[in-house]
Amino acid sequence: MKLSFIGADHEVTGSCHFLEIADKKLAIDCGMEQGADIYENVDIPVSAADIDYVLLTHAHIDHSGYLPLLYSQGFRGTIFATKATTDLCQIMLRDSAHIQEMEAEWKNRKAKRSGLPEVLPLYTIQDAENVIKLFHPLDYDVIATISDGIQVRFSDVGHLLGSASIEIWATEDNKTVKLAFSGDIGNINQPLIRDPQYLSEADYVIMESTYGDRSHNAPPDYVTELARIITETFQRGGNVVIPSFAVGRTQELLYFIREIKMNQLIPDYPNFEVYIDSPLAVEATNVFNRNVESCFDDEAMELVRQGINPISFPGLKVAVTSDESKAINFNPQPKVIISASGMCEAGRIRHHLKHNLWRPECTILFVGYQANGTLGHSLLEGAAAVTLFGETIEVKAQILKLDGISGHADKEHLIEWLKAISPKPKQVFVVHGEDTVCDTFVDCLCQEHGYNAVAPYTGAVFDLLTGQWIADGNRVHKAQKPSAKSSRANTIYLRLVAAGQRLLAVIRHNEGGTNKDLIKFTDQINSLCDKWDR
Repeated sequence: MKLSFIGADHEVTGSCHFLEIADKKLAIDCGMEQGADIYENVDIPVSAADIDYVLLTHAHIDHSGYLPLLYSQGFRGTIFATKATTDLCQIMLRDSAHIQEMEAEWKNRKAKRSGLPEVLPLYTIQDAENVIKLFHPLDYDVIATISDGIQVRFSDVGHLLGSASIEIWATEDNKTVKLAFSGDIGNINQPLIRDPQYLSEADYVIMESTYGDRSHNAPPDYVTELARIITETFQRGGNVVIPSFAVGRTQELLYFIREIKMNQLIPDYPNFEVYIDSPLAVEATNVFNRNVESCFDDEAMELVRQGINPISFPGLKVAVTSDESKAINFNPQPKVIISASGMCEAGRIRHHLKHNLWRPECTILFVGYQANGTLGHSLLEGAAAVTLFGETIEVKAQILKLDGISGHADKEHLIEWLKAISPKPKQVFVVHGEDTVCDTFVDCLCQEHGYNAVAPYTGAVFDLLTGQWIADGNRVHKAQKPSAKSSRANTIYLRLVAAGQRLLAVIRHNEGGTNKDLIKFTDQINSLCDKWDR
């Protein structure tokens, strides 16, 4: 019984762990890396075709974004997630694939003019459509047997609609080990969704540490602060542009703005318009409205019982088509523009930054975490100019951050979540934090709270039956990226290798078949080999 650390080890994004239980192979999350990466992540140690199950903590792309790639490499197993996560992934994975294809198309137009080689998308919309069919939703708080010797339970962790901690009871050689994967632990007192649910026991805990080195300040009055920022910007004649994660943070902002409108906190501009310029955010808001009973907190549910939609109000407008998006910046009236992506790395927000960053009367308001290496992080650090769509844009707009808004628990609440697990687990594995944060949080857990804690690096492997390390992780910093030409050739060849690995998996699955079928299958493989053997 082995646990391998693949992604989000001494880094924040790209979450992925791999678990081998007897003859079954599981991935816990399969996320895309976002922003700058320090370490070169190892690959999952088996072919994608050999993975039986994926357990998904939540829908954010840094936890789910490589699932279509996994499918393209041959994965045909089952993906277990909550119903809300399943609903969100149906839109988020399609959106991610659309971005992959559009960016590849844009790069190829430039490459063709420059005589550069073609760029391939990481995966396609068809890959996303196909992997969505493999999702199997599970209810919160129900212990489900997914295979002989493997039981799982999803518990609400309060980070995002449908987010979960995952408990796994794994049995091998008549010995049962219980693991708890925290997922991303939510902040308390967030609008709409419930506070994190605590777990009671586990032999091994794999927990995030995003804010493991700091405390959230006493939360401000978000509604009053947001009303102040909007008022001051409108008085200057500018727009408030909010880069926001389409799923979760956008809906929280709508909740706050509904209160501003309801309580008439901006009397000089009572009918101001708010634009959601993100097809994904629009669809995600619909998903929120469909999962009210299973995910909303008591305060939001009370509004629903009164017939009030917590995330809707007069003056709310949506832009779905590209023409609707472009028209927003030709509207001279001061307004609020909420657009994705939250870290400004892709999506329509980059167009709104191009039109508003150079205007001193405007405000760019950040409301979420900005990873190192992202455009959002650069702006918060005081960049004087940025490049967007090949054009240098001076930064003259006011750059602000609404402090205190976070979907992640701070250091104190991370520790509180862990302390609920009693007795102390045999080992705590600290992941999903920036390089130094992981080490700082480990020191805190060990020295101040008496835990046996460690922050493994990508590639580390731990034997859960013996309690011993099998392999150390990779502490070598990420190598320079290969050239576009070699990268393209390597990607195409790797797809071929993945197809071959899937063929081997299919061959193994046919063990015990009838002689007639096996002979036919063998002849088909040999015929294919004869055609391509060179």
